[in-house]
Amino acid sequence: MRNQVLHFYARALAGFAAILLAPGLAFADTQINVSDNGGQAVQDAVVYLELPAGPQTAKSANAEIQQKDKKFIPFVTVVQTGTSISFPNNDTVRHHAYSFSPAKPFELKLYSGKPAAPVIFDKAGTVIVGCNIHDQMVAYIHIVDTPYFAKTDGRGMAKLPTVPTGKYILKTWHPKLPPNTTIQEQSLQIDGNPATVNVKLNYKAG
Repeated sequence: MRNQVLHFYARALAGFAAILLAPGLAFADTQINVSDNGGQAVQDAVVYLELPAGPQTAKSANAEIQQKDKKFIPFVTVVQTGTSISFPNNDTVRHHAYSFSPAKPFELKLYSGKPAAPVIFDKAGTVIVGCNIHDQMVAYIHIVDTPYFAKTDGRGMAKLPTVPTGKYILKTWHPKLPPNTTIQEQSLQIDGNPATVNVKLNYKAG
Protein backbone atom coordinates (compact mmCIF):
# COMPACT_ATOMS: atom_id res chain seq x y z
CA MET A 1 0.00 0.00 0.00
CA ARG A 2 2.81 2.39 0.92
CA ASN A 3 4.55 1.75 -2.42
CA GLN A 4 1.32 2.49 -4.28
CA VAL A 5 0.95 5.83 -2.47
CA LEU A 6 4.55 6.78 -3.23
CA HIS A 7 4.08 5.81 -6.86
CA PHE A 8 0.94 7.96 -7.07
CA TYR A 9 2.73 11.04 -5.72
CA ALA A 10 5.71 10.47 -8.00
CA ARG A 11 3.43 10.38 -11.04
CA ALA A 12 1.57 13.49 -9.85
CA LEU A 13 4.84 15.45 -9.38
CA ALA A 14 6.07 14.34 -12.79
CA GLY A 15 2.82 15.51 -14.39
CA PHE A 16 3.05 18.87 -12.62
CA ALA A 17 6.63 19.34 -13.80
CA ALA A 18 5.60 18.51 -17.36
CA ILE A 19 2.92 21.19 -17.24
CA LEU A 20 5.38 23.81 -15.98
CA LEU A 21 7.89 22.94 -18.70
CA ALA A 22 5.38 22.71 -21.54
CA PRO A 23 5.86 25.24 -24.39
CA GLY A 24 3.89 28.43 -23.85
CA LEU A 25 3.33 27.73 -20.16
CA ALA A 26 6.62 28.84 -18.64
CA PHE A 27 6.43 31.93 -16.45
CA ALA A 28 8.81 34.83 -15.85
CA ASP A 29 8.91 38.15 -14.04
CA THR A 30 9.00 41.21 -16.29
CA GLN A 31 10.21 44.57 -14.97
CA ILE A 32 9.11 47.74 -16.73
CA ASN A 33 11.02 51.01 -16.21
CA VAL A 34 9.11 54.12 -17.29
CA SER A 35 10.71 57.54 -17.83
CA ASP A 36 9.66 60.81 -19.45
CA ASN A 37 11.26 62.33 -22.54
CA GLY A 38 13.88 63.94 -20.30
CA GLY A 39 14.90 60.66 -18.68
CA GLN A 40 13.15 61.32 -15.34
CA ALA A 41 11.41 58.39 -13.64
CA VAL A 42 7.61 58.46 -13.95
CA GLN A 43 5.45 57.45 -10.99
CA ASP A 44 1.85 56.19 -11.35
CA ALA A 45 2.28 55.02 -14.92
CA VAL A 46 0.06 52.05 -15.77
CA VAL A 47 1.71 49.23 -17.73
CA TYR A 48 -0.09 46.16 -19.02
CA LEU A 49 0.30 43.30 -21.46
CA GLU A 50 -2.38 42.36 -23.98
CA LEU A 51 -2.50 39.38 -26.30
CA PRO A 52 -2.63 40.35 -29.99
CA ALA A 53 -5.70 38.09 -30.33
CA GLY A 54 -7.77 40.40 -28.15
CA PRO A 55 -9.24 40.74 -24.63
CA GLN A 56 -8.80 38.02 -22.05
CA THR A 57 -11.56 36.68 -19.86
CA ALA A 58 -12.58 39.16 -17.21
CA LYS A 59 -12.42 38.00 -13.61
CA SER A 60 -14.35 39.45 -10.71
CA ALA A 61 -12.14 41.16 -8.14
CA ASN A 62 -12.36 43.85 -5.49
CA ALA A 63 -10.45 47.10 -5.02
CA GLU A 64 -10.75 50.22 -2.89
CA ILE A 65 -10.21 53.95 -3.32
CA GLN A 66 -10.27 55.77 0.00
CA GLN A 67 -11.22 59.35 0.68
CA LYS A 68 -8.95 60.81 3.34
CA ASP A 69 -7.74 64.35 4.09
CA LYS A 70 -9.95 65.49 1.20
CA LYS A 71 -8.01 63.35 -1.27
CA PHE A 72 -8.69 60.18 -3.20
CA ILE A 73 -6.13 57.52 -2.28
CA PRO A 74 -4.59 56.17 -4.45
CA PHE A 75 -4.40 58.86 -7.10
CA VAL A 76 -4.18 56.22 -9.87
CA THR A 77 -5.78 52.77 -9.78
CA VAL A 78 -5.55 50.03 -12.41
CA VAL A 79 -7.97 47.09 -12.47
CA GLN A 80 -9.17 44.40 -14.83
CA THR A 81 -12.66 44.66 -16.33
CA GLY A 82 -15.25 43.22 -13.99
CA THR A 83 -13.64 44.60 -10.83
CA SER A 84 -15.78 46.11 -8.08
CA ILE A 85 -14.37 49.22 -6.41
CA SER A 86 -15.60 50.63 -3.12
CA PHE A 87 -15.12 54.29 -2.12
CA PRO A 88 -15.01 54.49 1.69
CA ASN A 89 -15.10 58.00 3.15
CA ASN A 90 -12.62 58.20 6.03
CA ASP A 91 -13.00 61.96 6.47
CA THR A 92 -15.15 63.73 9.05
CA VAL A 93 -16.94 65.59 6.23
CA ARG A 94 -19.22 64.07 3.62
CA HIS A 95 -18.17 63.54 0.02
CA HIS A 96 -20.04 63.17 -3.26
CA ALA A 97 -17.97 60.96 -5.58
CA TYR A 98 -18.90 60.89 -9.26
CA SER A 99 -17.66 60.44 -12.82
CA PHE A 100 -18.96 61.45 -16.24
CA SER A 101 -16.39 59.29 -18.08
CA PRO A 102 -17.92 57.14 -20.88
CA ALA A 103 -16.18 54.00 -19.57
CA LYS A 104 -18.20 54.20 -16.33
CA PRO A 105 -20.42 57.12 -15.37
CA PHE A 106 -21.58 56.86 -11.76
CA GLU A 107 -22.60 58.94 -8.78
CA LEU A 108 -22.31 58.34 -5.02
CA LYS A 109 -24.27 61.15 -3.46
CA LEU A 110 -23.29 62.83 -0.20
CA TYR A 111 -22.27 60.19 2.29
CA SER A 112 -19.98 59.32 5.18
CA GLY A 113 -18.40 55.96 5.93
CA LYS A 114 -18.78 53.22 3.32
CA PRO A 115 -21.38 53.29 0.52
CA ALA A 116 -23.93 50.48 0.50
CA ALA A 117 -22.59 48.93 -2.70
CA PRO A 118 -19.34 49.12 -4.69
CA VAL A 119 -19.17 50.27 -8.30
CA ILE A 120 -18.51 47.58 -10.92
CA PHE A 121 -16.14 48.66 -13.72
CA ASP A 122 -17.11 46.39 -16.61
CA LYS A 123 -15.70 48.30 -19.61
CA ALA A 124 -12.10 48.99 -20.55
CA GLY A 125 -11.06 52.64 -20.55
CA THR A 126 -10.14 55.53 -18.28
CA VAL A 127 -12.43 56.91 -15.60
CA ILE A 128 -11.80 60.30 -13.97
CA VAL A 129 -13.32 60.51 -10.49
CA GLY A 130 -14.14 63.78 -8.75
CA CYS A 131 -15.97 65.08 -5.69
CA ASN A 132 -18.93 67.36 -6.25
CA ILE A 133 -18.16 69.16 -2.97
CA HIS A 134 -14.35 69.44 -3.05
CA ASP A 135 -13.09 70.40 -6.51
CA GLN A 136 -9.45 69.61 -5.68
CA MET A 137 -10.25 65.92 -5.23
CA VAL A 138 -9.50 63.85 -8.34
CA ALA A 139 -8.51 60.25 -9.05
CA TYR A 140 -7.96 58.15 -12.15
CA ILE A 141 -9.05 54.56 -12.76
CA HIS A 142 -7.63 52.73 -15.77
CA ILE A 143 -9.59 49.56 -16.61
CA VAL A 144 -7.84 46.96 -18.78
CA ASP A 145 -8.87 43.72 -20.51
CA THR A 146 -5.97 41.67 -19.16
CA PRO A 147 -4.78 40.26 -15.81
CA TYR A 148 -1.18 41.31 -16.52
CA PHE A 149 -0.94 44.87 -15.26
CA ALA A 150 0.96 46.98 -12.72
CA LYS A 151 1.66 50.58 -11.70
CA THR A 152 5.06 52.25 -11.41
CA ASP A 153 6.46 53.30 -8.05
CA GLY A 154 8.49 56.41 -7.20
CA ARG A 155 11.46 54.97 -9.07
CA GLY A 156 9.41 54.53 -12.24
CA MET A 157 9.51 50.75 -11.82
CA ALA A 158 6.71 48.20 -12.12
CA LYS A 159 6.81 44.42 -12.06
CA LEU A 160 4.53 42.13 -14.04
CA PRO A 161 4.88 38.76 -12.29
CA THR A 162 4.05 35.27 -13.60
CA VAL A 163 3.52 36.16 -17.24
CA PRO A 164 3.21 33.08 -19.52
CA THR A 165 5.55 32.89 -22.48
CA GLY A 166 4.23 34.31 -25.71
CA LYS A 167 3.89 37.42 -27.84
CA TYR A 168 2.21 40.43 -26.23
CA ILE A 169 1.53 44.11 -26.78
CA LEU A 170 2.94 46.23 -23.95
CA LYS A 171 0.82 49.33 -23.33
CA THR A 172 1.74 52.28 -21.11
CA TRP A 173 -0.62 55.00 -19.90
CA HIS A 174 -0.30 57.96 -17.54
CA PRO A 175 -2.94 60.55 -16.51
CA LYS A 176 -0.64 63.46 -17.38
CA LEU A 177 -0.23 62.50 -21.02
CA PRO A 178 -1.61 65.22 -23.34
CA PRO A 179 -5.37 64.94 -24.08
CA ASN A 180 -6.34 62.64 -26.98
CA THR A 181 -2.90 61.02 -26.91
CA THR A 182 -2.96 57.45 -28.22
CA ILE A 183 -1.91 54.93 -25.58
CA GLN A 184 1.71 54.09 -26.17
CA GLU A 185 2.35 50.48 -27.19
CA GLN A 186 5.09 48.16 -28.38
CA SER A 187 5.48 44.47 -29.15
CA LEU A 188 7.05 42.32 -26.46
CA GLN A 189 8.10 38.68 -26.54
CA ILE A 190 8.07 36.83 -23.20
CA ASP A 191 10.43 33.85 -23.46
CA GLY A 192 10.31 32.43 -19.94
CA ASN A 193 13.34 34.36 -18.68
CA PRO A 194 13.29 37.43 -16.41
CA ALA A 195 13.30 40.57 -18.53
CA THR A 196 13.65 44.34 -18.10
CA VAL A 197 11.98 46.72 -20.54
CA ASN A 198 12.53 50.47 -20.69
CA VAL A 199 9.66 52.71 -21.80
CA LYS A 200 9.93 56.42 -22.57
CA LEU A 201 6.71 58.43 -22.46
CA ASN A 202 6.28 61.44 -24.68
CA TYR A 203 5.80 64.05 -21.97
CA LYS A 204 7.80 65.96 -19.38
CA ALA A 205 7.26 65.06 -15.72
CA GLY A 206 7.36 67.71 -13.08
